[in-house]
Amino acid sequence: MNRLLFLLFLIPSMLWSQSNFEKAEQLLESGKTDQARVVFENIVKDNPSQVKAIERLGDIAGQNKSWDKALLYYKKAKQLQPTAAEYYYKYGGALGMKAKSVNKFKAIGMIDEIKSSFEKAVALDPKHKESRWALLMLYLELPGIIGGSETKAVAYSNELMRLSPLEGYLSKGYIDEYFGRNKKAELNYSKAFELGKSKVAFQKLYNLYAYKLKNLEKAQQLKEQFEK
Repeated sequence: MNRLLFLLFLIPSMLWSQSNFEKAEQLLESGKTDQARVVFENIVKDNPSQVKAIERLGDIAGQNKSWDKALLYYKKAKQLQPTAAEYYYKYGGALGMKAKSVNKFKAIGMIDEIKSSFEKAVALDPKHKESRWALLMLYLELPGIIGGSETKAVAYSNELMRLSPLEGYLSKGYIDEYFGRNKKAELNYSKAFELGKSKVAFQKLYNLYAYKLKNLEKAQQLKEQFEK
């Protein structure tokens, strides 16, 4: 009987929470971020373990470049769901953005935690592409003296290729473009574009033609092909 009473009280609460979460999501999608934040905060106040609402509060804090707030929310999400790769990825991303806003010496001290957060996401979800992209970019941007490595970046690009040829060619093009190997980047971006005419592949190849190779004719031809 006691269990039945508990369920009778719990179910309306769950439905209310779900309804408000959907309302907050709609507000967020329509650009009403502050209103959405208030609703998510109320959800978490009533149910401190509502991890999706906590995640959204982290996302909103990140949009506002409030990295310390974002880190607190993502850390809480990790604690609630320690096997969810996405929360380690988002925590690592927020920490990486914070590192860019502090002095170099403090940023260097944050690198290991950034790296380990992305690596944990990869370990938890062998198909998590975003974390591989993050590690690839991290190894490219870090100076060699503190762990930067094209070889390691290429290794993650190869993993992306195994998961998705589109992501693989995009990542190889990204590495080539980063090092100024623009003709090789063109080849890889072209292969990515041929795979599915994706908007991302189009944008990467178009920008390469327009701004790096200074070939406006090819850029225009590509645009016409994409629009068809």
